[in-house]
Amino acid sequence: MQVLVRDNNVDQALRVLKKKMQREGLFREMKERRAYEKPSERRVREKAQAISRHRKKLQREGLIAAPRRKASIR
Repeated sequence: MQVLVRDNNVDQALRVLKKKMQREGLFREMKERRAYEKPSERRVREKAQAISRHRKKLQREGLIAAPRRKASIR
């Protein structure tokens, strides 16, 4: 991954780098790799992620209703 530093502005370049890493899912992967995950736990997690992706796809296509959001109390 590469980020250009313009006008010696390292802070802005760091923000751009963190945003790119977030989009790529690098932080999530690092968190998952911190500890050993049993193969059975991995299968359960991957299946849950697949179900979530499929449900999200169906919601985008309008085939199932999106979950209702709780009304904020003010």
